Amino acid sequence: MDGSSGNSPAGVIEKPETKERTEGNVKVTTGVGNPAALHKKTSMVRADLVNLADLDIALNRVHSKLPNSAEAASAEPPGPVEEWEINPREITLKHMIARGTFGTVHKGVYNGQDVAVKLLEWGEENTMKKSEVQYYRNQFRQEVAVWHKLDHPNVTKFIGASMGNSDLRIPSAVDGDDGFHHVPNNACCVVVEFLAGGTLKDFLIRHRRRKLSYKVVVELALDVARGLAYLHSQKIAHRDVKTENMLLDKQRRVKIADFGVARVEASNPKDMTGDTGTPGYMAPEILDGKPYNKKCDVYSFGICLWEVYCCDMPYLNLSFADMTSAVVHQNLRPEMPKCCPSGLADIMKRCWDANPEKRPAMADVVKMLEALDTSRGGGMIPADAQPHGCLCFGRYKGP
Repeated sequence: MDGSSGNSPAGVIEKPETKERTEGNVKVTTGVGNPAALHKKTSMVRADLVNLADLDIALNRVHSKLPNSAEAASAEPPGPVEEWEINPREITLKHMIARGTFGTVHKGVYNGQDVAVKLLEWGEENTMKKSEVQYYRNQFRQEVAVWHKLDHPNVTKFIGASMGNSDLRIPSAVDGDDGFHHVPNNACCVVVEFLAGGTLKDFLIRHRRRKLSYKVVVELALDVARGLAYLHSQKIAHRDVKTENMLLDKQRRVKIADFGVARVEASNPKDMTGDTGTPGYMAPEILDGKPYNKKCDVYSFGICLWEVYCCDMPYLNLSFADMTSAVVHQNLRPEMPKCCPSGLADIMKRCWDANPEKRPAMADVVKMLEALDTSRGGGMIPADAQPHGCLCFGRYKGP
């Protein structure tokens, strides 16, 4: 029958039409019929006959079958979206091995293998504009898009990556009171093979006094040259070639790493402009704000080749401003050691030519290095082994 609240007797509650079943000492009701009609078709039940204690027990029994908020929070995050995307919860972080402008690099474990985990953190949460965060996320996607398709023995192997989100809680053996390494929501991570030999730069610093044999110099140079030649064959300009971005494995093989500023080479050189790279390794056209192409990597390789031979760093006594002006306007280059074999010196000079068009292709550099005769020595002479007054380097002359 139809009823309204105005006509209901005291102690009686109107209720939608239902079916009843008994659970314990409590009658449990379920709605029937058209849901829209439930507001119209009602029956009445006496409230003073309801056993509230038994009703609580029944409700608790139903509620216990529902997942609580803690269980929901600990549920697995959505599966990978991109082909390169991995679940960050499967990564175990260990100690930090490097720190950069926008993040840190940690040694870790993924799928039972040692890996290097690069965490990119772009400022504290809520301190950057959305447009800034989006810019860096796009840059991250660019790095991953370049890296995950590469396959070469002289290029660091890419394993996977994860875009920053609220589920990015990476298990850690050392960080966080709850056993997790917590990072901002806008952070991203990229996972690559771990190379135990460290950076080429650190390797050269360790040999700064004793220097390297000519054979080892050419072996290291060939590794870098072959890796760059491969990148260029894939239409990729690295744009930040330096010994700090080269890693060594246990067999002392060099692999190119860090594709943070790498990009697929533009068909129009004017599309590749702006400062990118590291002072001291940057080609004159980049320092001068001019368009450039993959030949900027060839210039940087020439500087690296000098650094590998000398186990030293260029332009140590110059400020960035003085170095930039001298490289662009006075054709300043690292001083060539007197003991450097002419064949190797020629490769350096051709690579760091001021005119990009005159620089050789990296594939040709590989051939030139392979043609060098290393059987007769020719390595840099250690300072403490040089006869008095006969130095590989003359006195440094600035611009």
